[in-house]
Amino acid sequence: MFTGIIRQRGVVEAVRQQPAPRLVLRVPGLRARRGDSVAVDGVCLTVTRRAGARFTFDLLAETLRVTTLGRRRPGDRVNVEPALRVGDTVGGHWVLGHVDGVGRVAHRQPTPAGLTLTITAPPAVRRYLAPKGSVAVDGVSLTIGPRLTRGGFTVFLIPHTAAVTTLGSRRPGDPVNLEVDPIARYAIDAVR
Repeated sequence: MFTGIIRQRGVVEAVRQQPAPRLVLRVPGLRARRGDSVAVDGVCLTVTRRAGARFTFDLLAETLRVTTLGRRRPGDRVNVEPALRVGDTVGGHWVLGHVDGVGRVAHRQPTPAGLTLTITAPPAVRRYLAPKGSVAVDGVSLTIGPRLTRGGFTVFLIPHTAAVTTLGSRRPGDPVNLEVDPIARYAIDAVR
């Protein structure tokens, strides 16, 4: 389990397909061991190998199919969050690392207060979105704007969030991993 509060970014060193899909990241300062769960752009992965600041994660075909990780290239930056530990502060919202779908940045608008992103979302994700509800975008816990847009939603990033996550550099057309708030999912599914 994660909080969606990103304090570290990693750099992709490799996305290998053979002999099995693997992601290799360089993340200085990440305190994780082999077997630990780490969210990479909001995707819960298990550390399978560590050598200093280099971390290797095995990937499944399904992970590549439903997330943006298969599109990553060497040099790309990714959001990284170690798993929540007992006693840690939950500053964002409960994030499971189970991506519900891939959206796209439709519009980017710098403002004096930060940055506004409008993101399209597939129908399976949109049904769980609510104005002022929570959503994880590339693993970042964000609050949805006061109104949903046609086909998606808007989020507002303060300058700190834009600076310490990859969202500050996202441009229209860029794909992003989306995870709906699990509490909203369970509440909506319980009444349907």
